Amino acid sequence: MSLFEVAPAVASEVAPGRTIVWTDGACLGNPGPGGWAWARTPQDFAAGHDHETTNQRMELLAVIEALAANLGPVEIRSDSTYVVNCFRDRWWVNWRARGWRNSQGKPVANQDLWAELIAEVIDRRPGEIIFTWVKGHSDDAMNNVVDELATTAARLQSAAISGS
Repeated sequence: MSLFEVAPAVASEVAPGRTIVWTDGACLGNPGPGGWAWARTPQDFAAGHDHETTNQRMELLAVIEALAANLGPVEIRSDSTYVVNCFRDRWWVNWRARGWRNSQGKPVANQDLWAELIAEVIDRRPGEIIFTWVKGHSDDAMNNVVDELATTAARLQSAAISGS
């Protein structure tokens, strides 16, 4: 339901025509009520929530929603090493080769969301999407914006569940 590489980059560092989108996920309890958000600017964003989820699922959903709303070349800036490392370290290659099993032979966690995201990034938009890790809860103003949006979405969901 909708609501309302490692260094910080500035606009001049971005390839012309590439949209920068910050993403974040939050969860009150793990699992528990969660929220996700993406933003291009403090005024240009989307956020949503889920009633019973995990932080990792919200991180993934934030990126999926961001890519659905932002066509063409995109740079995803995320404080989630879970998301960024999958593409930086190419975890997805072995997951697919092993039939969606991890290196311990267990099913990949959050496979439904990973399959959707990997298909978008690798199969449908090859070379268009890049991922940059940003330090969370630091001096990246836009990362702080999406953190607040995702946390607010999770709190709203929590309030809706509790009836307050």
